[in-house]
Amino acid sequence: MRDRPHPTDAPGDSGAHQWLFRTLHGNQLVYNATWEDPRIDRELLGLGPDSEVVAITSAGCNILDMLLDRPRAIHAVDINPRQNLLLELKMALIRAGDFWDLFQFFGIGSHPERYDVLDRLRPHLSPEALEHWRAHLSMFSPRGLRPSFYWRGTAGLAASLIWLATAALRVRVKGLALAQFDARTLEEQREIFSCAEPYIWTPWMEGIFRHPALVSLLGVPPAQVRLIDASHPGGLSGYVRDKFRHVMTEVPTRDNYFWRVYTTGSYTLDCCPNYLRREHQQTLAEHVSRIRCHTTSFSQFLRDHPGSYSHYVLLDHQDWLAWKDLVGLREEWDLILANSRPGTRILLRSAGLDCGFIPDAIQTRLQFRPDLTEPLHRRDRVGTYGSLHLAEVL
Repeated sequence: MRDRPHPTDAPGDSGAHQWLFRTLHGNQLVYNATWEDPRIDRELLGLGPDSEVVAITSAGCNILDMLLDRPRAIHAVDINPRQNLLLELKMALIRAGDFWDLFQFFGIGSHPERYDVLDRLRPHLSPEALEHWRAHLSMFSPRGLRPSFYWRGTAGLAASLIWLATAALRVRVKGLALAQFDARTLEEQREIFSCAEPYIWTPWMEGIFRHPALVSLLGVPPAQVRLIDASHPGGLSGYVRDKFRHVMTEVPTRDNYFWRVYTTGSYTLDCCPNYLRREHQQTLAEHVSRIRCHTTSFSQFLRDHPGSYSHYVLLDHQDWLAWKDLVGLREEWDLILANSRPGTRILLRSAGLDCGFIPDAIQTRLQFRPDLTEPLHRRDRVGTYGSLHLAEVL
């Protein structure tokens, strides 16, 4: 195995950062929107009626997106129960069948009649989910300093703090940002971004990206910060700056709902995830029962539910294991292969430039497809990962 070093005294692995990350992830909703591009995922996965998928839940957006390909089953797995409770609320709104309730909750990010809607959702929610959302419906309040669900959760709080950090220039920056999302060509995007960039990447802004609190709020663990610092000469702030510049100048922004929602706090009808589009509601409602939520670790799910799965979506969580739990990393891969079939497709991302952290003995049983992933990685609307990988089990 090509082990990556993981010194405990590295800046990204400070005790304070580790404690803060564990505290936030153990007690909060972290991801209020999924931060991977499902257009790329679905093209690479090639799901069909016989597909049985195991995927990390995150905010559930891409779980619902995959449902449009009508796989036989999707197992949404997340160790944070709040992420699965969020997906359950989205599923309940889809089952209830009122598009505007769904869009107000998760398109606009607030609903003035949210308590009445929750009462109507009672038949579609588990007792745990009903109790949880009764206690947390303030996340969808249209009032206050953060009047949107997308300013809530730890990732939303981080986004709002970033805007506060540019408060003196906010009107100008926000106006340019909105123009960026309405640009018709890449040339227009580049012109607008050249005007906006000096107001974004100030020394103050670069400094806050080095702060452990902000990094933890964004859901980036100490191990991943260390990986970025090791693979990118500009460290985390330089990494974010370079990735953001690429997305804003090399990838069309008109349908980039990922960056729009953290700029404006909401989606639009034309720039939103597929689960928020009216034309998909009937398909989602007909097949939403194929989603099953599991609050556990990825490895424990495979121990508890052995099978012959056709697809795995690992997001970037193996970065976390590669630096701090090599035994756990090898165990997870052993379980994935033990619960796969020839041709099973495994999709993962990394903050690093390669996936050399995968044990050599595992790699001999996989065929990687850079011919497919490299062109798509350059078109990724999120654009914040160092690399994208698709492997097929031999």
